[in-house]
Amino acid sequence: MTDLHLFLSMHPMVFVAVIFVLGLIIGSFLNVVVLRLPVMLDRRWRVQAHEILQPEATPAAPAAAPFDLVRPRSQCPHCGHAIQAWENIPVLSFLWLRAKCSACGNAISWRYPSVELATGFLSAFVAWHFGYGVATAAALLFTWALVVLTLIDYDTQFLPDDITLPLVWLGLLVNVSNLFVPLSAAVIGAVAGYGSLWLVYHAFKLLTGKEGMGFGDFKLFAALGAWLGWQQLPMILLLSSFLGAVVGITFIVCFGRNRQLPIPFGPFLCGAGWVALMWGDSITRYYFQIARF
Repeated sequence: MTDLHLFLSMHPMVFVAVIFVLGLIIGSFLNVVVLRLPVMLDRRWRVQAHEILQPEATPAAPAAAPFDLVRPRSQCPHCGHAIQAWENIPVLSFLWLRAKCSACGNAISWRYPSVELATGFLSAFVAWHFGYGVATAAALLFTWALVVLTLIDYDTQFLPDDITLPLVWLGLLVNVSNLFVPLSAAVIGAVAGYGSLWLVYHAFKLLTGKEGMGFGDFKLFAALGAWLGWQQLPMILLLSSFLGAVVGITFIVCFGRNRQLPIPFGPFLCGAGWVALMWGDSITRYYFQIARF
């Protein structure tokens, strides 16, 4: 163990502070992922559709300019001003610029610093909860993935396979050494997570003729089962359904939302999954204690 590792392991609050700063930096990157990944996937699908549907004689569309998580540089959506390094410091740049673009003066969305702060605090809480070690590193990856999935699903009502499927495999890998749950519970959790929502989807469609959720929800629930084991799935499903119902009713009653408009289920699954990671065992034990009376 190096001196730095020894220092961080012996000073937990310093470790939490370091992870908080790391979370702010990661949160800034997650903002980029949330905005760009759906566009990248849309472009990929369009290219694939062209290759499948267009006759060979039809010339392919001109190659688009590179667009990924790195290229092009971040720009102001109003004037196209390229964001400089000093304008991209998490939270601090937002405050320094007074929430306005340095070039055109248009407002910068509060969402950017909100995501950075949320990721920072969630990361710090993970570090405080698990302490210095492998569990924190794994839980941080899990947390950051859930943040991205929450925001993408909220924006697009889509949960990309590029995140959900690797999350399933990573959950199984981290539990090879029984990090969070035994490997057998993780494998059963992945299967049960996907299969249970698949059955609910088809039962709902058979009864109503409508699709109640997307296939991305199945894969996300499978990922939660792979990370947390099959034992946590009922609690996650109950909690996410309760939160979804409360939010949905609130939007309809307080904001006049059309009840026919779908509400993405992914954010509620992500929130319940993170709660299960932190307090799942305690909540389950408390429930069974109450149930005995």
